[in-house]
Amino acid sequence: MGEDTLKTSPLKERNMITEFGSLFAGHVDFDDLGFDATPANERRLSDEKLATVFDKTEAIVLKMEELGYDTFWSAEHHFQHEGYECIPNLLMLYVHLSHLTKNLKFGCGFNVNPMWHPLRLAEDYATADILTGGRVIFGIGRGYHSREVDTFGAPSKATDNDANRDLFEDQTEIIMKAFNEESFSFKGKYYTLPPEVPYRGYTLKEITLVPRPRTLPVETWQPIVSAGQRAMDFMAKHGIKGIIGGGAAAGGAQDQVITQWRDTLAKHGRETELGTDLCIGYSTHIAETEEKAIDEARLFFEENMKMFAPLGFVRGLSDEQISALASGPAARTASLPTLEDGVKAGSWLCGPAELVTEKLMDVQSRYPGLEVVNIGSPVGTPQSVILEQLERFAKEVMPAFKK
Repeated sequence: MGEDTLKTSPLKERNMITEFGSLFAGHVDFDDLGFDATPANERRLSDEKLATVFDKTEAIVLKMEELGYDTFWSAEHHFQHEGYECIPNLLMLYVHLSHLTKNLKFGCGFNVNPMWHPLRLAEDYATADILTGGRVIFGIGRGYHSREVDTFGAPSKATDNDANRDLFEDQTEIIMKAFNEESFSFKGKYYTLPPEVPYRGYTLKEITLVPRPRTLPVETWQPIVSAGQRAMDFMAKHGIKGIIGGGAAAGGAQDQVITQWRDTLAKHGRETELGTDLCIGYSTHIAETEEKAIDEARLFFEENMKMFAPLGFVRGLSDEQISALASGPAARTASLPTLEDGVKAGSWLCGPAELVTEKLMDVQSRYPGLEVVNIGSPVGTPQSVILEQLERFAKEVMPAFKK
């Protein structure tokens, strides 16, 4: 590309990574960890133990506020007596956390649309937006836990993927109308809003969300998982930004997803740099050497795999490997992916701070539109390690980007 082309390009000037957040999915501290520990499906914790997630969340949030992080992210989940994801109401929690902090933002990663009536979710978000002074970031997802979504009376991705997507899209359309229009109506496959009923002498034709968010337009995020074109088109249509978990190694599958996202935005009339309106998430562990970091984080990696591989988050596993994960020590001989594989694939950043910084600088150079990165420790990591790793990353890596 010549100099004149650069001068006249409609793309904005080269960006840098400027915002760092951290995802905490809401797990309690466990008494044992890893493949040789209690199998995931055999964990059943007491009510008292499960409730410790709120003190743990407060400790993480206060540390992030102290260290200058931009956004704390968590996820809505239900019925997890195993202790892995124990926060059922993000918006209620975030109103509380906002009163303990001054600057930190709180990201919904994610509220699961099919478990809500869309107008109730819109109302609750708007209320949280007002009560926190605009510090809650909206996020929506379709729901992959059949135990959660189907129990609430909606189809999950696992039980009826097509119905789940149709419902999610109807609900999102309603939420966006409720946020952005003074009054509105909607008629779709699942909802007719408002119902045409008599009300105080007239027939109801439109309805108004009360309250509406004060922070408009509402910044909205959604996970990019399967990278289907229908989903990307829907996100682009509504101005929804995408979160990609598992890093983005050069030439890897996520690298292709990022290119597909840029092309989708272009199709919808936005010429952008690679990485624009995306957040890339990494599991991280800093130590004096890469080998030491891997050794320290190995049990956390294994515990995380025990939880998420049976839900389809580790691709390419056989039924025998999934069964081995539920059988304790049998997992050791099942040829399962290792943390070394995760480091090589780019989903994990392990090693000295200088190496982690170097790898993120490479990400920045490959995706000049990328401004937001999430880092964090996986499900299973004890509170003490999470706090230590947040501090090391903030003091030893972030200064290279936040100058």
